Amino acid sequence: MNMMRLPVMAAGLLLVSACGTTTGERSGSGALMGAAGGALIGSLSANAGAGALIGAGAGALGGFLVDQHAKGNID
Repeated sequence: MNMMRLPVMAAGLLLVSACGTTTGERSGSGALMGAAGGALIGSLSANAGAGALIGAGAGALGGFLVDQHAKGNID
């Protein structure tokens, strides 16, 4: 059953991958995508909660860095 969820979640992540124009929006969408991906990966090892937390943190940081790169603040 878990293997059936993988394509559906991957498609959902792709739909929201470019959401946001402000720093907060990009960090927020990154956190949501990271949490979903982390929960999916964590569920394969029976620890979806920890995976979601780690993924949310990594996603928020990624969204922030993408925003700063888009604004030309970092290379």
